Amino acid sequence: MYEQVGGDQFFVRLVDAFYNVVETDEVLRPMYPDDLEESKRHLELFLEQYWGGPRTYQDERGHPRLRMRHAPFRITKRARDAWLSAMRSALDTVRGDLNDEQFSEMNSYFDMAAHQMRNV
Repeated sequence: MYEQVGGDQFFVRLVDAFYNVVETDEVLRPMYPDDLEESKRHLELFLEQYWGGPRTYQDERGHPRLRMRHAPFRITKRARDAWLSAMRSALDTVRGDLNDEQFSEMNSYFDMAAHQMRNV
């Protein structure tokens, strides 16, 4: 999928669109550090690796262990829904770069991941 959607530039656009929503979201913004650059980079590298791109995320940070990395945060139903809404908005922003199957596959993954991260 990584190559099919245009490589790292696609994921840069997706992550930028996601964080544009996070920056103004009253539920999500307090969960992130003041400076979002490192968070953006981590998400971009994770998504690139997940979708078949370079393994830079694992080389730099080790195994993703998503539930463990998110455990310190209270991820309620409201937080999960806000995250999912932000990611769906981001995905809609880059929709033109995806065919229907790619869009559906990514949307399904983000839905599953959001539900798995809920811990409250």
